[in-house]
Amino acid sequence: MSTDKKVNADKEVIISQLLAKVNASPFLIVIDYAGVSVPEFTTLRASLAGVGASCTVAKNSYMAKALTQAGLPDITDALKGQTAYVTGESDICSAAKVINGFAKTSKKAAYKVGILDGAQLEPAKIQALGELPSREVLLATLLGTINGAGAALARVIQAHVDKEGGAAAE
Repeated sequence: MSTDKKVNADKEVIISQLLAKVNASPFLIVIDYAGVSVPEFTTLRASLAGVGASCTVAKNSYMAKALTQAGLPDITDALKGQTAYVTGESDICSAAKVINGFAKTSKKAAYKVGILDGAQLEPAKIQALGELPSREVLLATLLGTINGAGAALARVIQAHVDKEGGAAAE
């Protein structure tokens, strides 16, 4: 087997692995990691793993081919320089929150572009997703709002009953 055929076979394996990652994830976050040290990058990867996300480094041309094969938006213009790709099981907000925190403390990583459910996201939108409260906090807020409305209705009904002297209306 010639060296060129082995390189092409290796390239195809890598592209198919990237394709599997992007197909399994509802989102892709592309970050510039220029200047990030190996220990810092290891910390970022561990933090992302804690929220069900992973960070992959691959040749930009390989990722571009995987994205094309997946039928996702063409983000080739953003695939330049030192680029890392974040994918996850379900929650882009948690992954973006980790990246926001890392970028704030390290002053090194920056968003390039993102894809969420097949739609392209600008860096500011990804950052904003990372600033949202956690899913649990949002659900608690929603439940509090629903409970508040129900409690207010119960108070109005009770006030009406109290005003009428507790007698059933006829």
